[in-house]
Amino acid sequence: MKKLLLRGGRVVDPASDTDAKLDVLIDDGKIAEIGGRVDAGDAEALDVSGLVVCPGFIDMHVHLREPGQEWKETVATGTKAAAVGGFTGVACMPNTVPVNDSRSVTELILRQTRLHGSVPVYPIGCVTKGQEGKQLAEMHDMLNAGACAFSDDGKPITSSLMMRMALEYSKIFDIPVIDHCEDSALVDGGVIHEGDVSTRLGLRGWPGVAEDIMVQRDLLLAEYTGGHVHIAHISTAAAVEFVRQAKRKGIRATCEVTPHHFVLTDEAVAEYDTDAKMNPPLRSEKDRAAMIEGLVDGTIDAIATDHAPHHCDEKCVEFSVAPFGIVGLETAVPLCLDRLVHGDKIDLRRMVELFTVGPADILRLDKGRLAKGADADVTVLDLERQVEIDVDEFESKSSNTPFKNWELRGSAVVTIVAGNVVHDARSQA
Repeated sequence: MKKLLLRGGRVVDPASDTDAKLDVLIDDGKIAEIGGRVDAGDAEALDVSGLVVCPGFIDMHVHLREPGQEWKETVATGTKAAAVGGFTGVACMPNTVPVNDSRSVTELILRQTRLHGSVPVYPIGCVTKGQEGKQLAEMHDMLNAGACAFSDDGKPITSSLMMRMALEYSKIFDIPVIDHCEDSALVDGGVIHEGDVSTRLGLRGWPGVAEDIMVQRDLLLAEYTGGHVHIAHISTAAAVEFVRQAKRKGIRATCEVTPHHFVLTDEAVAEYDTDAKMNPPLRSEKDRAAMIEGLVDGTIDAIATDHAPHHCDEKCVEFSVAPFGIVGLETAVPLCLDRLVHGDKIDLRRMVELFTVGPADILRLDKGRLAKGADADVTVLDLERQVEIDVDEFESKSSNTPFKNWELRGSAVVTIVAGNVVHDARSQA
């Protein structure tokens, strides 16, 4: 590999509490030196003056749809979208066809990544066989094959006994159980947050308490077992408060939030826009504000996209039967820079933390840091770059997003994986 010198950028690395104008030298896929004025020698120099150099961003919650639903997304297209979006690694959920509940599917995903991936993929295995909630999957076998965590995401772990067993078993390996928190009996076919908007539109409501009950149960079981529970795509004010209180008690609990849950409310569905149909649904303004508060005070540990691609034909149907989900890999960073950093909700250091050391620590990945000897995964940001969300330019196979044509300030411009530049938006300007 060639040497690469990132010259003159503002290095922001929350893990080392660094925020300074520094050079970063990369050699053989590793960080070789970080300093005020590094001798380039025979290295290729990349001028990043005026830009922000960060540890590589990690999206800990994506759906790549391979195997089984390749018309929506593949490992190749999903990881290319990730690279364009500024992500140097993604963790993929197991609700593929067949589901990732065995070594063979985990190995398939990793093989496709080696052959076609633009960035590394960290597979997440199922908690239960077939995502049926009846019997634990072969978690240790999947872990040995390369899985980094376990979840039945797409389906809640309904059985409290099964959740207890999963937490106890995963504790042996010190890995998290990620739960999609939903009391399905209370959801009862709901397709939108239960409230004024659902009443006005005549759509079946999905009450926030259906999430709250399961979050509280998971936290109690984490306390009882000593296992690590991670709450996926948290969306209600009460759920955030439950996690906040659990952390104060020393319970091993973490959580993530999506950009759509802290940017939008259920009013985005007012015109029956199926691209705004999410799982969990977009909530009230009170809930959205609570997501911001959780980001500010540290209750929320990571921002994740829940990238859930669907073909346009699947979304262009009656609202009640359309699939849930939104693509997010190519919109997340601009949304966060525009609405959080430029919106004076959190500072840049905190945003970087939520995309780097936050998810890396949850998934036990040796990533998310810029330090001598560390993997040279780097995300470079342009805080002032004006972008317009153009779905026709997406690298993802799908374009289901309510953010079409939004104009935002700030984006990722260079993505480097193991010392290799896998995307450079400046060369395309």
